[in-house]
Formats: sequence, structure tokens, C-alpha cells
Amino acid sequence: MKTAILIPCYNESKTIEKVVSDFKRVMPHADIYVYDNNSTDGTDRIAKDAGAIVRYEYRQGKGNVVRSMFRHINADCYIMVDGDDTYPAEDAPEIERLILNCEADMVIRDRLSSTYFKENNRRFHNTGNRIVRKFINLFFKSDLKDIMTGMRGFNYNFVKSFPIQSKGFEIETEMSVFALINNFKIREIPVNYRDRIEGSDSKLNTFKDGYKVLIMITTLIRDERPLLFFSAISLILLAIAGAYFFPILFKYFSTGYVLKIPTLIVISTVVIIATVIFFTGVILHVLKRQHRDELEHHLILLNELKEE
Repeated sequence: MKTAILIPCYNESKTIEKVVSDFKRVMPHADIYVYDNNSTDGTDRIAKDAGAIVRYEYRQGKGNVVRSMFRHINADCYIMVDGDDTYPAEDAPEIERLILNCEADMVIRDRLSSTYFKENNRRFHNTGNRIVRKFINLFFKSDLKDIMTGMRGFNYNFVKSFPIQSKGFEIETEMSVFALINNFKIREIPVNYRDRIEGSDSKLNTFKDGYKVLIMITTLIRDERPLLFFSAISLILLAIAGAYFFPILFKYFSTGYVLKIPTLIVISTVVIIATVIFFTGVILHVLKRQHRDELEHHLILLNELKEE
């Protein structure tokens, strides 16, 4: 059984040697891949000297790096970890055990239930993590503790069936939602997160990347829960139409005259649009269910090919 350690990196020269060395010590049987994403500080050279297999992704962004990793590397167990030395390598064997024993399709190392809020003093980062978690759990009926952790484990089926759309840091949110929607087995285990060492700066921009994550969540709700998304829009339009229609109706009952004819025409148009939007959601819901059926067939074929 083959295990691959996947480390996406962008300018992590201060920490990458320790990360690679720690994983080589804890998991000497695993292949360690460092994917360099246009670093300018010699990260790739340091990783290679430390014993990692270094590859390159020239399209900037973590999502692009993960896409290349998942596309080109074949293994039975994948463990993805950030190259900033914030996650201990000692937690990796438990991920490997859960994946190889088929107890999970995706393992999440949960920072937020452990040391994250003590170690991380970037207030807006902490608030953003809470907001994203609440949105995902609300709309996808889950109880995940950490949506955006940088340490995860995956099995072969998950990696080869995950259609990555993200280009940047939204990738973690996309992974979590894909697993929830398609009924993959998820296990969460607390991890002793530690903050970056002095001189090692986070590449995550709180507001810019936070905005991208919120847009990604909206897109995922639209694509993965179309009936909910389009029904909500229909209800909002119907509520607006009702707010203008009922005063006209009550006036008609009291006077016998229909007033504000142009307003009634607009109200009728809004109701028609709301109806069309609702049935659009119904059609997309049916298509989404068919897509899930196709995914199940795809997973069966993956297992058959793997056994051959």
C-alpha cells in the first residue's frame, strides 16, 4: 500500500526543510512530494536537498497546485499538509491508518477544537473560520468543526473523482462540500496546531481570500443545492410582489376600484419570473441527482480498475 505526502509550497524556505525531515522521520515508507508554486526564495532547492520529490506548478494558487497533485500522483493514501510547519508530522500515521483501513474517505485534522485560537492571533482569520464553518454546516446539514484546515488525508477514490474548480485558497471549502454532498466518509480528529515561526508569513489575505471563499460557498450552494438556492430566490421575489399586491387588493375590496394598473403589471411579471426560477431549481435538482448516480458508477469503475 502506497502513501504519498503532498506539500504545496510558495516561498516556504524557512520551514520546508523541517517539514520534509519530520515526515521522513515519522513516515519513512512514504513518498514525499513538494509542489513548488513559483517560489523565489529557493524553497524547491531546500526541499530537494532534504530528500523530497520536487515538482512544479506554474499556475499561481493553491487550488491549481492541488489539481496537479491529484491528477499526476497515484497512491492508496494521500496526506496533504501545508509547508509552513504548523501541523505536526506525528499526527500523520493516524490519518494513514484511517484511510488504509477504509474507516474514512477524507480525514480532517481539526484545528478549531484544539489549539488554533490560542496559537493564531489574527483576529479576522479566526472570525472568518467561524463564519465559513457556520455557513457550510447550515446549508449542507453537517456538523464539521474545521472547514479550512491545511492537513487532510484522502483515499484514491476521493482524489480521482474530485473535480477541482478552485484556483486559490477556496480549495479547502470545495473539498469539504464535495465530500458532504457525495456522502463520502469523513473523520475529524483534533490536531495540535502551532502558529508560524517568526519570519514566516501567511500567504492568505484575510479580506481578499475571505471574499473568494464566500463567493465559492454561494456558488457551491447554487450548484450542489439548486432547489434550495432557487426556491429561496423565488420566495424573496414572491414576498416583494405580495408586499405591493395586497394593498391594491384591499383597496379593491373597500372601493371596488382597481388602482395602480402599471404596478399590477410589474407584480405579474415578478410572479412569472419567480415561477420560472423555481422550476429552474427543480430541473437542476433532478440533473444533480443524475450526476450523483453517475459519480457512484464512476467510483465502482475506479475500484475495479484499481483491483486489476
